[in-house]
Amino acid sequence: MQNLPRAGRWAIYVALAVVFAIACAFLSNWQFSRNQERSADLALIESNYDAEPVPVASVLSGTTEFDPGTEWLPVLLQGRYLPDEQLLARNRPHGGTSAFEVLTPLRLEDGRIFIVNRGWVPPASDSSDPAVVPAPPSGEVSVTVRLRPGEPTPASGRGAPEGQVPVIDLPAIAEQTGGETITAAYGLMISEDPAPAERPTPLTSPTEDPGPYLSYAIQWILFAIMGFIFIGYVIKTEIAQRREDRADIAREDAEPDASAPPSPRTPRAPARRRDADSDAEDAILDSASR
Repeated sequence: MQNLPRAGRWAIYVALAVVFAIACAFLSNWQFSRNQERSADLALIESNYDAEPVPVASVLSGTTEFDPGTEWLPVLLQGRYLPDEQLLARNRPHGGTSAFEVLTPLRLEDGRIFIVNRGWVPPASDSSDPAVVPAPPSGEVSVTVRLRPGEPTPASGRGAPEGQVPVIDLPAIAEQTGGETITAAYGLMISEDPAPAERPTPLTSPTEDPGPYLSYAIQWILFAIMGFIFIGYVIKTEIAQRREDRADIAREDAEPDASAPPSPRTPRAPARRRDADSDAEDAILDSASR
């Protein structure tokens, strides 16, 4: 690149800065979008999380249609648990370990089956499976849950042992529970009546952390600006270097060449020497004049 003309080299520098700025703008816009999505999630949590529970039939009339605006909304369920069809969602992070979440189907009074996430249980100390899974209450129960959409099928296609699932994939779970299983949403349990003697550990509340997306978006904008500043610095440095080179060349042209032979110099006339007789005559003349 040093062999290119100066203008061409600077044009390449500026082009690189423009390409870098476009990439930074794309990444910044993506982070702004993530921040907007997170803000919408937090607004939905604030609006629905502590709302008064409503009957599940008022928000889920069928089995597949789900309104995203009802996520986290508390709903009331009436029915009977199906403990024989209970499943465990594996590898769920809780308590600093890969725990299990207990998914218990609940047959509603209208015949539909709703999946209730009753909480989590830790693995046994000597096994990857849980040591104990608390049984749900028998008979007719009243359950309050918060609605959550199902999770997508894992892209890796990983499976799970019998009685377990890799994710809360409601259509896949419906294949095991059968019947009119609701695949639009499942519920995070708030309470159940009658309360059992022992139940899984309750799930924690969602975090209110807005995330780092806004700060990352601003950082990408600053990176784009810094790219132009850096290119300007490089060009300015080149200009200063060229000026120094020209000044050095001018000084070298002004200085004599040390390797050239010295120019001949005109010899000075030797000083005239006076003899002793002339000095004596001068002294006599001086005394006579007095």
